[in-house]
Parts: sequence; C-alpha cells; structure tokens
Amino acid sequence: MNHIVEVRNLNKNYPSFQLKDVSFSLNQGRITGFIGRNGAGKTTTIKSMLNLVHPDSGKISYFDLPLVGHEAEIKKRIGYSTGSVSWYPRKRLSDIATITSSFYPNWDKESYQKYMAQFSLDERKTPSELSEGMKVKFNLVLALSHQAEVLILDEPTSGLDPFSREELLDIFTSLKEEGVTLFFSTHIITDLEKCADDILYISQGRIVAEKTKEDFRSSYSKEHESLEETILRMEKENTHE
Repeated sequence: MNHIVEVRNLNKNYPSFQLKDVSFSLNQGRITGFIGRNGAGKTTTIKSMLNLVHPDSGKISYFDLPLVGHEAEIKKRIGYSTGSVSWYPRKRLSDIATITSSFYPNWDKESYQKYMAQFSLDERKTPSELSEGMKVKFNLVLALSHQAEVLILDEPTSGLDPFSREELLDIFTSLKEEGVTLFFSTHIITDLEKCADDILYISQGRIVAEKTKEDFRSSYSKEHESLEETILRMEKENTHE
C-alpha cells in the first residue's frame, strides 16, 4: 500500500501526560479511525501532525515530504476540521469561502459548488445559523474545495445526533471512493464499525494497535464479542497494567 502519511517515534511530554513513541502510517484512499478515550493522546497527536503542537522528538511526513521545511506546501494538500466553525460567525458562508479561497491557489469553485449541493448547505446562511452537523459539513467543504488529498478530523462526530452522525459517516465513505485519505479521531466505537478500514488504538499516550479492522477483530476480539466490547475490555486491561 502507498503510505501517504508517516508518523515516526513521536514524543511529547507534559507535566501530567506523555505521548510516547507514537508511530503509524496512513494509506492512500482508506479511512483510519483513531480510537481512544478522552485524554488518551488523540488531540495531541493530531496537533503535532499539523505543527500546532511542537513534539519533543519524532518525524512526520506527507507525500514523502517531511513536515519540517515543507509545511506550507503540505498544508495546501491536506484539510483539517475540528467539527465546528468558529470564524466569522455572522458572515455568510459564501463570504467565508471567498476569504478561504484566497489562501489556496488550487481552489476549485466547481468542487465548492458540488459539495455545497451534496451536503445541502445554503451559502446565504451564517455559521451561527447552522446546526453542529452542518458546521462539520461546511468545514469539509472548505477542505475539499482546495482538492485536499488527506483529511484529518478531530472528533468530527462528537456532539452530533445519531442521524447526523450516520449521514457524515456515509459522506466519509463516499470521499474514500473518490480517493481521499481520511484520518478521524473518535471515542465513539460504533463510528469505526460503520466506516473505518483501519483502526489505530491509543491508550495512555501509547499506540496499542495499528491494524485493519478485520485484523483487529481476529487479533483481539473474543468469541461473540463486538468491536465495542473488545476495545472496552482492552482499555480496562491497559488501565490496570
């Protein structure tokens, strides 16, 4: 498989938390679910991947380019969403898109219009008028309109109602079919059941498993155990080590 993102030996020390030798790869055109309880290190890892947090050690690369020294070039090819739109809450979505497009030479207006229609978004509205699910979708539109090849999403389904969560996961699957690589963190295990190809499981700052969903089940699940039951059991075992 073509590794489009590589993270190697990532370490970050805080007074009450340590990210310890985190290593993994993301494969092109696949969905990787980054699972772990709150405080396990998911957000620190993602922020390190975006150079929003400076790790103490480790290497991160995209498209065979190291993030250090190529950050501007790489960020033109990736998208990031936290699941909420906090910029210009009273500006129209069309104005926000115009401002955002000025930062990306490869902005594609046709893609923008296609995804706005696909996600049923009205560009005359403002972020303050959008539901949480619609805010997530608009963030995705902004990322996809500059032809992002990799989407990195931090808890994109958190706080969504079940219908909106299901709809968003269906969108992820559609994007994968278009060749987009998706990496999303979650503590909602049913999200993985729905759409993930690969599972990256982190506990207490360490990667416990990096496997395809099928290999994860065959390696860790007991007979008649659901994926949720498996991960909850593993978390209890890791916590009590």
